[in-house]
Amino acid sequence: QVQLVESGGGVVQAGESLRLSCAASGRTFNTMAWFRQAPGKEREFVSGITNFARITSYADSVKGRCTISRTVNTVSLQMNDLKPDDTAVYYCAARSILPAGIMTTPHAYDYWGQGTQVTVSS
Repeated sequence: QVQLVESGGGVVQAGESLRLSCAASGRTFNTMAWFRQAPGKEREFVSGITNFARITSYADSVKGRCTISRTVNTVSLQMNDLKPDDTAVYYCAARSILPAGIMTTPHAYDYWGQGTQVTVSS
């Protein structure tokens, strides 16, 4: 059974940092990514990374503030200089279907974690 389990969310003040982690079990994925969803908004791409070449991609809203990294079965997102607009539920996602690559739309990913809340106060 495939599972993605996130950890690391919490409540922080603006300017602080958080590190989110996601552990995958049951199979290995080429592409893993982080999405987020704020209340009343659509789920949006944050960052993604491939397995073999470790190619990365970031949304413009987090570029320069976030760093994604991974091992074969884990993916982490280091978030620095957090802003109130970063407040959302963050989801780990994994893509098992071809073609491989970093997709930025939620429907391109077929496995999801349960989500972890990140709240940034001003």
